[in-house]
Amino acid sequence: MSQEILNSNKAPEPVGAYPHARRVGNLLFLSGVGPRERGTKKIPGVELNEDGSIASYDIEKQCHSVFNNVKTILEDSGSSWANVVDVTVFLTNMKDDFKIYNRLYAEYFKDNQPCRTTLEINCLPTPIGIELKVIATI
Repeated sequence: MSQEILNSNKAPEPVGAYPHARRVGNLLFLSGVGPRERGTKKIPGVELNEDGSIASYDIEKQCHSVFNNVKTILEDSGSSWANVVDVTVFLTNMKDDFKIYNRLYAEYFKDNQPCRTTLEINCLPTPIGIELKVIATI
């Protein structure tokens, strides 16, 4: 079975030693994708204190950004939003953010409803509130 490591020159750079995606046969596995912007450490909707801790954040802006980053990686890897079959979502504040995230998720996935798991975790590697792990077909 053929395997290929794929990286997008439009999506945010990975924060570790991993690719944006890996193709195995007709399946595409995306590494965790957050809302950061390419070429900068800027995170849409996040304001940081001087010590790097989160002063405030807007989960709606982060959701739009992370969905757009996923779409970019999918398309640059030869897939599409319509081919997403499974999504694992990591939220750092389920109580306050789930309702907004769930509403936006339903808008983005209204025509394609992949399997989904949503988990709350206490933090992510950068000061973000949401990260997606995606599997799609090619």
